[in-house]
Amino acid sequence: MTDFEKYIQRYLDLIPTEDWLDELKIVGKETLDIYENIFEDQSNYAYAEGKWSLKTLLQHLIDTEKVFAYRALRFSRKDQSVVSGFDEEAWAKHSYADSRTLKSLIKEFKLTRKQSFIFFKTLPEDALQLSGTVNGNSINVETIGKLTVGHNIHHLNIIKERYLPNL
Repeated sequence: MTDFEKYIQRYLDLIPTEDWLDELKIVGKETLDIYENIFEDQSNYAYAEGKWSLKTLLQHLIDTEKVFAYRALRFSRKDQSVVSGFDEEAWAKHSYADSRTLKSLIKEFKLTRKQSFIFFKTLPEDALQLSGTVNGNSINVETIGKLTVGHNIHHLNIIKERYLPNL
């Protein structure tokens, strides 16, 4: 198994059922349930020095989901251009999340998740199996959709373990 396959598998292993589209809705609702039940000042909390605030983490989920959807869109349209990766730390540093309101981030998350769900739900099976190259690694559209779910679950687990107990 390549390093890329190991990286992907750690997220895919978090998805509790085979119905990843349903899980996309479920984990989105769980994420919103948490964020809609914290106060603005709590959303600025980071569990350790140098760690992201809850706002920055939510912006990271939004940004990553947009990147994944963009990749899936290109590959589902049979665009074989090689897609580069992104530096999540640099993106988080320059996300401006902490200067935004929690309400605005929640609204953007909802819209982004709705768009992702509609996009993946309406793709025919043959389009889900199309693949492309990201950072020299081949990946298909369906796996990108599943990564959206697993990545969200990964960060939801971190929120539950490291953030919420201290709020």
